Order: sequence, then structure tokens, then C-alpha cells
Amino acid sequence: MDEESQQIQPEDQSCWATLPDVCLRRVFWWLGDRDRSRAALVCKKWNQMMYSADLWRHRTITFSGRPSRVHASEFESALWYVKKFGRYLEHLEIKFLNPYNAVLTKKFQVTMRGLLSSLGKSNNRLRSLSIQHLELDRLVWRHSIRSSFIKSLSFFLKKMGKHLDYLNLKGARLTVEQGCHVLNSLSYLRNESMATELNIEDFFSHHLAVYSSPQFHKTMATFQNLASLTLNYNCISDELLENLCENNASTLWTINIKCHIHDPHGQVIWGMSWAKLARQAVNLKVNFFFERVMKYERLARILLQEIPIRSVSLRSCYFSDPDWSMRPTLLDLLPTFRHTLQKLTFEFNNNHESLDKELHLLILSCRKLFYFKIWAFLDVKFVERILKSQEEGQCALRTLKVRIYTNRYETNEEDRTLREIYRKYRKLIDSELNYFVIAYPMM
Repeated sequence: MDEESQQIQPEDQSCWATLPDVCLRRVFWWLGDRDRSRAALVCKKWNQMMYSADLWRHRTITFSGRPSRVHASEFESALWYVKKFGRYLEHLEIKFLNPYNAVLTKKFQVTMRGLLSSLGKSNNRLRSLSIQHLELDRLVWRHSIRSSFIKSLSFFLKKMGKHLDYLNLKGARLTVEQGCHVLNSLSYLRNESMATELNIEDFFSHHLAVYSSPQFHKTMATFQNLASLTLNYNCISDELLENLCENNASTLWTINIKCHIHDPHGQVIWGMSWAKLARQAVNLKVNFFFERVMKYERLARILLQEIPIRSVSLRSCYFSDPDWSMRPTLLDLLPTFRHTLQKLTFEFNNNHESLDKELHLLILSCRKLFYFKIWAFLDVKFVERILKSQEEGQCALRTLKVRIYTNRYETNEEDRTLREIYRKYRKLIDSELNYFVIAYPMM
């Protein structure tokens, strides 16, 4: 605004002067910080409106991990925001993107110490906290910086633990001792945590056999109200399942389990442990995400028939093994869960074997399946067979996403056939399916 401009009075603001507060707040909700600060200068009413709690309940604070003049003010503005509007926060997400060096991790740690300290003093309504992908086991996190950050975070969780419903620390990569120390902060002075959603996927560093740690079992026993739990398979044990059965059976709805090739996953879990949990947590659904764990023998040890599995994701990340076959998994293992499976996601390099028929049979056998996604070497006609089955009522998919790998640079022939298939089943696709199919050269 010009220095000579005067504040606009309500009677001079046309329809804006009579706009109800609820509508005005909704308009301001869509504005960024810079536009909000400008709007606050328009008149006294608008300035007061900027302090409405509705505008500041959700916040994502992003810190760049690269040295840049453009991002130099991120750390200062984050502190300013928390001191100004932190008392209204209910949902906070913090992102620190790929820190470049120890100077930036130190700056982040100092900023977070001030931010969490200020928030802990002014806020009593925070329900959700997400700080993902910190990767604290990287060399850019020197020991003193990492220890100071963990100390600040733990102290904050001790103060806010009684309010938090949702905690997401995915990708923190801590030792078992450090991780348990942070999680125990949620139950400080009360010996129990009432959080309903907990995401500790990749919370512990790779290669750690967390399932054998008595400290971890003791920590997880403090959670008494979980509805959703996300973690790695290297945390799963009979003891953990027993804890969940005793303390969370009446509330537990979802368990998301990631199994990575670099995580220990050879532990023996008894089917009776899963059966007991499924029997007492009657609404439980389990989702598995496998990364490069593809061999039938390994999968069969993990995917026990007693588990109420809702979805399975199998990704090989383009790795190819001529000695590996997907056929036993598709024909013998996954059909075991045909009465509960609703989502299937496949991404693998099957250049050495054709799996079109097996995949089609699997889809037809899973009567509750509504989501199917696959990236693999397939015949283009595979898509037509699926659509024909959908048209005939043999399956009830709502999402079909297919990336057809080819061994040629040019995919003109495949593209032409896919267009013909789409024209043939266009009415079905437009009315029933979230549909995405493409041919992709895999050289």
C-alpha cells in the first residue's frame, strides 16, 4: 500500500463490509502468509479477523536442506509464526528436506529447540505432530547435534503427550535406545499413552532386530488406545502382538507393516498370535508393503493365513533375478487371502517369465478387490481381458493402473492397441474406473 493511503473504513468497502465473519474467515483461509499480512492492514476488522483460531489450526513448516539466500529466512519466520500464532495450532507438520551439511542440521536443531520450547509454553491443543524423514543416522547429524535434537523433542513430547492423538516420526532412523526414549516421553508421569495413531515406519535404523528388544516391548506396552499403527516388520514379534491384544484390542483397526530387504525379517511369528489378535480386534485390517522381499519362501513365512490382510504391495525396484519366480506367490500364496484382499500393488521385473494368466486368475479369485496396480512385463491384451471380466461382472475393480514394460524403445504398436481397447470399453471405463494404462520402454 502507498504511504499516503489511509485504512479503508467498513462503510467504504462495498459488499466486503457486510460479509459475514464466517465467510471472511473462509476467504482468508485460502491465502498464504504474505497475502494474509497484507490483508491485515486493510482495516481494523480484518486485522482482528487474522487472529481467528480457524486460520492457524493447520501448519506445514518446511526447511530447505540446501544453503540458499532464497530460503535463508525460513528458520526465523518459523519461530516468528509459532510465537505469534502457535497457541492456535492443532495439526503441525515439519519438513527438513535432505540436509546438505552439519551447519544446516545445527541450524535446524537450534531452531527446533526454540520452536518446540515456545510451542510447549503457549499451546495446549496440539493433536497431531508429524516430523518425517530426518534420517538421524546420517553423517551430517553429528552426535552432539542429534543428541540435542532428541532431547528437545523428548522434552516437548513429555509436555504435549497428553494432548497428542497422532504422532508421525517416519524415517527418523534412531537406535533402539534413542527411539524408545522418544516414545516413552508420550507416557511421561502417566505410564500410558492415549495416542490413537502412531507411525514409526523406518523410525529405527536399518539392520536392527528391534523385535528382540525387551525395551521396545516395554515401551509399546504403554500405548493403550491405538487405532492405527505403522511400523517395520523388524519390530513384529509374538510379544508385540500380545501387547496389542491386551491393551488395544477394542480400538485397533489398522496395522501397516513395511518389510525391507535390509531389515531383519527372519524371526518366527506364530500363527496363533495373529489369530488371537484378529479374534479380539474384530475390525482389524493389516496392510503389507514389501520392498525387494520377493521370494516365495520368505513371503510364506511372513504372510500367515491367520492374518486379516487387506492389501499387499510387492516392489522389486527394477531388480531382476532369473532364479526368482513370482508364479508360486500368485497361484498359491496370495489366493489364501482372497476373502479379505481389497488392494494389490505389484512392481517387478518379470522379463524372464510371463504372468498374465496368473494375474488374471488372482484378480478373479479376490471378490473384494477394488484396487489393482501393476508395473511389469505384460501383454497388452492383458488389459482387455481385465476389462472384459469387469464388464461381465466377474470382478468389481474401481481402480486399474497398469504400466506395461516392453523391451523396445518404440511403443507405437502398444499405444495403438491400448487406444483401441479404450475406445471399445470407454463407456465402462468412464462410468466405473479410475483408469490409467501406459506402455513403457524398459531397456
